[in-house]
Amino acid sequence: MLIFVCSHTITVSAMNYRLPKSERLHADKLIKELFNEGSSFFLYPFKVLFFVKKERGDGTAQVLFSVSKKKIKKATERNLVRRRIKEVYRLNKSLLNLASKDVSIGLIYVSSDLMEFANLESKIIPILKKLSTIIVQNDLKNE
Repeated sequence: MLIFVCSHTITVSAMNYRLPKSERLHADKLIKELFNEGSSFFLYPFKVLFFVKKERGDGTAQVLFSVSKKKIKKATERNLVRRRIKEVYRLNKSLLNLASKDVSIGLIYVSSDLMEFANLESKIIPILKKLSTIIVQNDLKNE
C-alpha cells in the first residue's frame, strides 16, 4: 500500500491477507497424512485436524476446508459456508503463532445450520488461538 504525502512516498506495511494455493492443503499425500497421523479436537461447529511436521520449515500453515454433503444438501449452500469459512480464516490467520513449524490444518464444518459470517468468526478465532497454544506447547516439549 502506498500513500503519497507532499511528493514523498511512504510505504505502509500491511498484513498479508492473501490465501494463495501454497497455503491451501490440496496434495493427496498431505491430506492422507493429516487424517492418518494428525491430532484433532472438536469446537462446535468444527472438527479441527492438525498435523505438525517434525522438521523445521518456514512456518507456513496449509489449510483444508470441508463442508459435509451429508449435513448441508445443496451445493450452493455448502459453497456459501465454505467461502465464509475461507474468508474468516484469511482475515484471522495472523493469530496462528507457528514458531517456524510447518502445519497442516483441516477445518471440517459439522453443523447442518447455515451460519452467518460473524458467528463463524466468533467460532474460528478461538480455534486459531487454541491451535497456536498447542503448537507452542508441543515445540517446548520437543526441545
